[in-house]
Amino acid sequence: SLFDSPAERYVKARHSVQRFTLVQLGKCCFDTESDFPRYVVHSYNFFLFPSTLGIRDVEFTLSASSIQFLSHYGFDYNKFLKDGIPYMNEVQEKILRQRLLAGAWKVRSNADRDVLKKAIDEVTSWIAAAKEEDTMILQDLNDYHVLEVQLVLRQALENVWTEPLGDKKVMVKKVSQEHRQLLENSSYDHCQKKLILLYARGFTNLFQILVKAKKPLVGHNMLMDLMHLHDKFYRPLPESYEEFKRNIHNLFPVIIDTKTVTKSVQKKCLFPRVSSLLEVYAVLCRSNLNPKGPPCPVIALASGCSRYAEKKSPHEAGYDAFLCGSVLLMSAHLLLCRSTDDAVEADPSFSQYLTVLAEHVNKVNFIRGGVSSINFSGEDAPCRHPPALIVHVRGWPGLTERQIYQEFKARCRFDVRRLSKNQFILLSNQYKHVRLVLRDYRHHPHLQVSVYRHWRHSPSVNCLLQ
Repeated sequence: SLFDSPAERYVKARHSVQRFTLVQLGKCCFDTESDFPRYVVHSYNFFLFPSTLGIRDVEFTLSASSIQFLSHYGFDYNKFLKDGIPYMNEVQEKILRQRLLAGAWKVRSNADRDVLKKAIDEVTSWIAAAKEEDTMILQDLNDYHVLEVQLVLRQALENVWTEPLGDKKVMVKKVSQEHRQLLENSSYDHCQKKLILLYARGFTNLFQILVKAKKPLVGHNMLMDLMHLHDKFYRPLPESYEEFKRNIHNLFPVIIDTKTVTKSVQKKCLFPRVSSLLEVYAVLCRSNLNPKGPPCPVIALASGCSRYAEKKSPHEAGYDAFLCGSVLLMSAHLLLCRSTDDAVEADPSFSQYLTVLAEHVNKVNFIRGGVSSINFSGEDAPCRHPPALIVHVRGWPGLTERQIYQEFKARCRFDVRRLSKNQFILLSNQYKHVRLVLRDYRHHPHLQVSVYRHWRHSPSVNCLLQ
């Protein structure tokens, strides 16, 4: 709603982020080459699945429309479910660490119980007749089961030792208790607690590397992305909007939202008004946007990441990350060329691009709300909306916000909020809609529309004056 303050919107979005999971995350590194002035792109596409290793079984929501949307663009749900990389935040990691130290290991899902029961049955049947140093192989396990089978077998049987063999197999050996103690204390144990934590953290390990690197983080319309990064890989989202902003700024001191940047490009350059990331990329790739200045920087996909050069993959996370970084470089180049009357050198450096982007750094786009962008390094600047309208209802009892919305919907788009029993506030982001309604409802029999004045119409002010 246009009435939303950033704090109100954060509360709404926080509830959504906590219910939904991440299924895919894309990351692209843009590196400059010293011997040839261009950017080489290394693109990565990660399928993710919440870690269930020894922690509370995670429940999440999938919306039917999102499933249809992703299916239309070829999303591989089997890969997401079977091979998704685990991840966890600091709170979940702390719980897992405590359980590992206490030896309180529990299997969470029924499917895992069946796999583990089968493995235990095979080993217990075999071990009764086996001699010390005899071995057997457990096969057809997935990556997650390879670790959990070993932990469960070691917990259940004191005279076995386990080792992963690769290719989703586990070797089980019958050993004496003394031999097992020696093996447990060796550096070759694949089930050391630090290795279990490393596996369970999964993608979170890479997230922590990105945080330490302190490189500029680029996204497109990235508020929800930042909230998911915080919630899934760092800590559960705090209740406080200001605390969320501080945390994100500490994690990523330089954030650039290409939605905010391209809105500026549309105002300063002869740039068609397009909305989607793919459309923006297509327009920026046209050669006639900057006919007098030097050409945009060369952006080349690395040799092992050439799939996106051959085929468009919209809404695949890795491809969208590639589009995002490319849009940033091309937009920055256009802004640099328009920001000075002097000739721009043929191959501007990235630091020059950052200088021209300075006004957009840490400003994340805010869709339809009380501010135009969220400032992660300062105060949010209020949005300049057209004046609000107030609707006085006469002779039309029981009118609801929904009915008011339907009344004006045929002519223009307004957000509606009830002010009192017979008064409603209308808010639009287009001046022409405000002028249209003021003109057309001048003589309406039931609805009197005028410009909202806080000192005249606010119930709190009226109460104070009375």
